[in-house]
Amino acid sequence: MLERDRDPPFRLGLIVNPIAGLGGAVALKGTDGAARHEALRRGAHPVVAARAARALARVAGAGIEILVAAGEMGEAVASQAGGRPRVVAMAGAPTSAADTTAAAAAMRRLGAGLVLFAGGDGTARDVFAGIGREVPMLGIPTGVKMHSAVFATSPENAGLLARAAARGEARFADAELLDIDEALLAQGVVSTRLHAVARAPVERRLVQQAKRGAAAPEAALQAACVDLATSLEPGVIHLFGPGTTTQRVLAERGIAGTLLGVDAVQDGAVLGRDLTEAQILRLIEGRAARIVVGVVGGQGFLFGRGNQQISAAVIRRVGPDRITVIAGADKILGLDAGGLFVDTGDRDLDTLLCGYRRVRTAPGQSLLCRVFA
Repeated sequence: MLERDRDPPFRLGLIVNPIAGLGGAVALKGTDGAARHEALRRGAHPVVAARAARALARVAGAGIEILVAAGEMGEAVASQAGGRPRVVAMAGAPTSAADTTAAAAAMRRLGAGLVLFAGGDGTARDVFAGIGREVPMLGIPTGVKMHSAVFATSPENAGLLARAAARGEARFADAELLDIDEALLAQGVVSTRLHAVARAPVERRLVQQAKRGAAAPEAALQAACVDLATSLEPGVIHLFGPGTTTQRVLAERGIAGTLLGVDAVQDGAVLGRDLTEAQILRLIEGRAARIVVGVVGGQGFLFGRGNQQISAAVIRRVGPDRITVIAGADKILGLDAGGLFVDTGDRDLDTLLCGYRRVRTAPGQSLLCRVFA
């Protein structure tokens, strides 16, 4: 008796941007173009391969055929994860946006059911240029900027979603591809610009929402900023993360902070602006410190999105219990996932940060929010 033909395996495209996230810890806002060389000059260390491997560990054993670009653009990490990937595209040295688009297009032509990529918003745009809306896409969060709604909330969740797609259990929906509006940023306004609408898996708490712009100032939040500014602990170094809310706190002390950077302040004096991870660690060595962060609108991230300078090492040095979160009540209540997220790259620390954390929303008022990893 003839053996029945088996269904073809699910084809998963994997594209790795080897420089993704390189600039985060060294206070760069991305690693496109010349920024790559500047990141390396500042002592940046690659993070993308390890995070991509964490995602692939959740895919292992699922009977998936993995399509990759050659070398460090996917072949290397897939092979190290124990897979036998099929190389479908070559890559230059160094790799380029054109390489990413060409690899994505090759995967589309070969019938990939999902393109899993490791990178940030720039990589997402390059992948979309090769697949359009014909093939769903999903990002392993490894970039500096990740405002788009195509990223999983963690590498592990990216792997879980890819596995679900292979089993035919994933749901897909429209997802906005966004990036910082550079023209508005030059005016001191953090806003995003829509580039395209892709298709991506959708699952509450596994896929992040698109970043939303800052809402108009509300009286309660402004009062909370004033209250925090006037109650900073004397003698303590306060590390202010990026964002408009932390900028408002600093403004109450007469300080012009770095909108997309990390600043250090002690007793009203600025100790450092737009600091790198290494600079922060040197500054707080043996000294009392506290971290002040806002919440990424629409996404709910505290750490791991645009503030990688406040790394796992920094948080451990300061102490997980010495973190102040401040945000408008409307922003918190409007989070679709019903909670906050952390993605520091240190799974043990992320687990430690999970649970419940208070967010200051007005003088003497706070919301108790659950934190997920």
